[in-house]
Formats: sequence, structure tokens, C-alpha cells
Amino acid sequence: MILKLAKKYIPKLIRSKYTITFLIFFVWLLFFDHHSIVDRKINQSKIESLEKEKAYFIKKIETDSKKIHELKTNRKNLEKFAREQYLMKKKNEDIFIVIEK
Repeated sequence: MILKLAKKYIPKLIRSKYTITFLIFFVWLLFFDHHSIVDRKINQSKIESLEKEKAYFIKKIETDSKKIHELKTNRKNLEKFAREQYLMKKKNEDIFIVIEK
């Protein structure tokens, strides 16, 4: 009974064992395989975020390299950096820290 209804309503091409096998294989690749579309989408978003991080860090490295070069070549910049960042002072000086709100 069910076979007669299936033959009547399901076209012959879909009833073929090769078509069914292909559809199962395609669904398997689409959703369950290690290289599925879902996994590819997740990996693509990870790649994009990592490329943004890479660009940020490359820019940061360039600015830090320039600062290091300035500190190594100019004595006044080194003194200014030491005073501002590490609160270093000369013997007869007092340091006042002003916090702006």
C-alpha cells in the first residue's frame, strides 16, 4: 500500500538509490562533516578578527619602535620620559602630581 502511494507521488528520479545516496552524502557534507559550512563560517569569522588584531599589533609595533628610537637617540626625550612615566627627579626637586578631572 505504502509502496503504491510512494510510486504515485514521488517521481522516479528521487526514488533512485543513487539520488538518495547523493542527497544523504550532500546533507552529511553540508552539516556534519569536519569541513561543514557551519565550521567554515565560524573559521572565517575567526580569521577576520585575527587579521584585525594583526593589523593593530603591527601598527603598535611601528609606533613603539619609533618611540624606542627617539629614546635611544635623544637624551632630552629620555629624561622627559623618565620624569613622566617613572616620576624620577633630580636631587633638589619636588614632584607634584596634578590629577585632572
